[in-house]
Amino acid sequence: MHYFEFYDLPVSFQMDLDVLKRKYYEISRSVHPDFHTLASESLQEAMLEKSTVNNRAYKTLSDFDQRLKYILDLFGKLKEEGENKVPQDFLMEMMELNESLMELEMEASDEIKGNLLTHIRLLEKQALNEIQLILEVADVSVLTNDEWNGITDYYLKSRYLKRLLDNINNMKDNT
Repeated sequence: MHYFEFYDLPVSFQMDLDVLKRKYYEISRSVHPDFHTLASESLQEAMLEKSTVNNRAYKTLSDFDQRLKYILDLFGKLKEEGENKVPQDFLMEMMELNESLMELEMEASDEIKGNLLTHIRLLEKQALNEIQLILEVADVSVLTNDEWNGITDYYLKSRYLKRLLDNINNMKDNT
């Protein structure tokens, strides 16, 4: 049973987080191990397992990036690590950004850092805009291969851009 089934929710990129939270708490109240301390050992184990699934499911589905990856995995759209391909033009742009990042590492500059952050955020926004209509589809099972490819490309691009942002944010602040 996947997480959407667990909460009796449709598989969708967009999620009503209030509904999700309500279902999470509802299940939490019924399966929390503290409420089953006098039950049989097998029931206690079952409740602990269901409580664990509830926590993992909520954590995954309540975060857009994790939910997106979960859906891509659920439908078999992501390949093994290192086998996924992003568009060549995006890779070329990433090379340029990496050069700017190396320049920033060698010579700290507020201007370079600001330009780099602005460029990355613009790329994130553009990538999201390209798939916005697909994300609004209520039932992902009706997506075409091209739409799945667009979602997969977005996910891979966003992972790359987040790593760049993390690298910038983890630099010693010499500026």
